[in-house]
Amino acid sequence: MVDNFIVRIGQLWIKPVLTLLLLAGGAWFAPVTIPVLPIDGFISYMRLLPIKPPPSEHSHEGAILPQHYADQFGWDEIVDEVAIAWNKIPAAERNDCGIFAQDYGQAGAIDFLGKKYGLPAALSGHQSWWLWGPRGYTGKCVIVLDDNRETLEKLFERVDLVGSSRHNSYALERDIPVYICRGPKFGTLADLWPRVKKWR
Repeated sequence: MVDNFIVRIGQLWIKPVLTLLLLAGGAWFAPVTIPVLPIDGFISYMRLLPIKPPPSEHSHEGAILPQHYADQFGWDEIVDEVAIAWNKIPAAERNDCGIFAQDYGQAGAIDFLGKKYGLPAALSGHQSWWLWGPRGYTGKCVIVLDDNRETLEKLFERVDLVGSSRHNSYALERDIPVYICRGPKFGTLADLWPRVKKWR
């Protein structure tokens, strides 16, 4: 259509100019979509852009990187802290000690990166992870990520903070607390499961 219009008006010089503009614009914005720059170079580059990518979620408004980049960071740190908690669980208790993550990102990190530590598949109430249910765990022992003591003490008799994931300034999910919880007040994990469902 554009090509036909240019031919019709007889201004053939417009074609190479448009091509050059499209290539220049593509090259200018390519680092936003393709990881071609080192991360610190990308951050400097983002400051120079006249248009900033909007945050994809409210919780990401203070992030130094757009979500599609920031979501590449922080997972190793979270899984490392979960592995520390897992190693505190006596071997005899491990068959009935689940790992509960607050969202599919944390759960996916545990399932993918946790294999090297021998971690079991994660539990989560977030989106489709909820459909897999409590995977047979009773709730007598649960490693819980990214919650707070006040909430957990309403659910468990004993709540011990293991620590928080190492800080990673590039990550959206950082400084994630990890707890070991024992003595459920809610019956079994199957009883609690309908209440942990969240689709946000």
